[in-house]
Amino acid sequence: MAEPEPFRAELERTLGVDPYGHGSLPIGRWADRREATVRGVIVRYYVSGSILAVTVVRLIPEP
Repeated sequence: MAEPEPFRAELERTLGVDPYGHGSLPIGRWADRREATVRGVIVRYYVSGSILAVTVVRLIPEP
Protein backbone atom coordinates (compact mmCIF):
# COMPACT_ATOMS: atom_id res chain seq x y z
CA MET A 1 0.00 0.00 0.00
CA ALA A 2 1.33 3.47 -0.89
CA GLU A 3 2.16 6.03 1.80
CA PRO A 4 -0.64 8.57 2.40
CA GLU A 5 -0.02 12.05 1.11
CA PRO A 6 1.85 14.28 3.62
CA PHE A 7 -1.22 16.36 4.58
CA ARG A 8 -3.38 13.33 5.29
CA ALA A 9 -0.55 11.65 7.17
CA GLU A 10 -0.17 14.76 9.36
CA LEU A 11 -3.95 14.83 10.02
CA GLU A 12 -3.84 11.20 11.09
CA ARG A 13 -0.76 11.76 13.28
CA THR A 14 -2.18 14.82 15.06
CA LEU A 15 -5.96 15.27 15.02
CA GLY A 16 -6.57 11.58 14.36
CA VAL A 17 -4.83 10.69 17.62
CA ASP A 18 -6.02 13.64 19.73
CA PRO A 19 -8.85 15.63 18.09
CA TYR A 20 -9.07 18.01 21.06
CA GLY A 21 -5.31 18.66 21.06
CA HIS A 22 -2.78 19.97 18.53
CA GLY A 23 -3.68 23.55 19.40
CA SER A 24 -7.27 23.10 18.28
CA LEU A 25 -9.95 25.49 19.46
CA PRO A 26 -13.72 25.04 19.79
CA ILE A 27 -15.85 26.93 17.30
CA GLY A 28 -18.43 28.97 19.16
CA ARG A 29 -19.98 27.24 22.14
CA TRP A 30 -19.66 23.71 20.74
CA ALA A 31 -16.69 21.77 22.10
CA ASP A 32 -17.03 19.13 19.36
CA ARG A 33 -16.86 21.66 16.51
CA ARG A 34 -13.17 22.47 16.24
CA GLU A 35 -10.60 24.35 14.26
CA ALA A 36 -6.85 23.68 14.02
CA THR A 37 -3.98 24.46 11.66
CA VAL A 38 -2.25 21.48 10.07
CA ARG A 39 0.61 21.96 7.59
CA GLY A 40 -0.44 25.56 6.92
CA VAL A 41 -4.11 24.71 6.32
CA ILE A 42 -6.90 25.73 8.68
CA VAL A 43 -9.03 22.64 9.29
CA ARG A 44 -12.58 22.88 10.57
CA TYR A 45 -13.94 19.58 11.79
CA TYR A 46 -16.46 17.80 13.98
CA VAL A 47 -15.57 15.22 16.60
CA SER A 48 -18.01 12.38 17.21
CA GLY A 49 -17.17 10.28 20.25
CA SER A 50 -20.15 7.99 19.78
CA ILE A 51 -18.72 6.58 16.54
CA LEU A 52 -15.03 7.50 17.12
CA ALA A 53 -14.78 9.72 14.05
CA VAL A 54 -13.31 13.07 13.07
CA THR A 55 -15.08 14.60 10.07
CA VAL A 56 -13.31 17.43 8.25
CA VAL A 57 -15.93 19.85 6.97
CA ARG A 58 -13.74 22.62 5.57
CA LEU A 59 -10.12 23.22 4.59
CA ILE A 60 -9.00 26.86 4.40
CA PRO A 61 -5.48 27.58 3.08
CA GLU A 62 -3.69 30.22 5.16
CA PRO A 63 -2.97 33.43 3.22
